[in-house]
Amino acid sequence: QVQLVESGGGLVQPGGSLRLSCAASGSIFSIDAMGWYRQAPGKQRELVAAISSVGSTNYADSVKGRFTISRDNAKNTVYLQMNSLKPEDTAVYYCNADKVTLPGTAWEFDYWGQGAQVTVSS
Repeated sequence: QVQLVESGGGLVQPGGSLRLSCAASGSIFSIDAMGWYRQAPGKQRELVAAISSVGSTNYADSVKGRFTISRDNAKNTVYLQMNSLKPEDTAVYYCNADKVTLPGTAWEFDYWGQGAQVTVSS
């Protein structure tokens, strides 16, 4: 059983910083892309940032220059450093692991974390 466990959410003032972490545990052979999505109340879930297995990154326009995604393949862990936070960044942030292969199989699976609340408010 593969699980994604997120940590690092919380309450921060505008202009502040937070770092989210997401560790994938279980019997994993490989993970293709890992990413962060967010969902604010009354809105659809949207991609924040993603990183491939070789380090290529993709960001939403709204976070470019403020957020940085990184990854430790040896630990199956992805990070999101969030700087210059704004009230509109308030949302539940979800970690995603895409095209996860398990030892001894050719199947690919998609996994999600439980979500981490990020609140930006004074």
